[in-house]
Amino acid sequence: MAFDFPPELRRARILVSNDDGIEAPGLKLLVKLARSLSDDVWVCAPETEQSGASHSLTIARPLRIRKLGAKRYAVDGTPTDCVLLAVNGFMRERKPDLMFSGINAGGNMGEDVIYSGTVAAALEATLLGVPAIAFSQHASSGADFCWPTAARYFPRVVRRLVAQGWPSNTLVNVNFPDLPPAKVKGIVVTAQGRRKIGDNLVERLDPRGRPYYWIGPMRDEQRTRRGSDVKAVVDGYVSVTPVFFDLTSRRVLTRLRRAFQ
Repeated sequence: MAFDFPPELRRARILVSNDDGIEAPGLKLLVKLARSLSDDVWVCAPETEQSGASHSLTIARPLRIRKLGAKRYAVDGTPTDCVLLAVNGFMRERKPDLMFSGINAGGNMGEDVIYSGTVAAALEATLLGVPAIAFSQHASSGADFCWPTAARYFPRVVRRLVAQGWPSNTLVNVNFPDLPPAKVKGIVVTAQGRRKIGDNLVERLDPRGRPYYWIGPMRDEQRTRRGSDVKAVVDGYVSVTPVFFDLTSRRVLTRLRRAFQ
């Protein structure tokens, strides 16, 4: 079954969230871009950065929500909390027609989608019946972000996606390459690649001689298969990946059923 989209984006109710926090530059840019498409844009984002929060839900304590202005809220919880509170809370009288997550400061490709709070916010919206797109701006250095590239390609990507539509059990994960807009080679539809984070642990000693650890730098992003999100972004393309969150391995399921007959 496919999502239903409003006939005109200008009339769509759009929810915006992220995992970098309510004051993140990527969120501010995404809100501006969303408002260029629609007159009805709502924001609900974490009070503080929640990168790597994945799809965690706060259930051991109450959540606080702070109204910062018209249609703008901050939550002292995770990206998942924010979307849940928005859709089933203050937007329950009329739920969003579309949800945008990001724009994340850093790419979310390959196995990143498992850890990413940005993708998790889009997943929560999807589970609640709201079509969602996650946006991330890759940065090779990890510090300087080419936000004009995201700004240039965002409207084109969104309009094409909404015109095409996608199934209700799927979210769309978009990654912008670390290049100026004029040097981007185009937009490609990709599969999820491989780039496992956490392969390198950096061990240090604090001033008292006790060890502490940083989850270390990313892997070699060039070592991935053709047609993947990682390869596309490294090669200078905007990557558009449909992400399906039924984690069942159908091939193994059939084999195991035979084994237990």
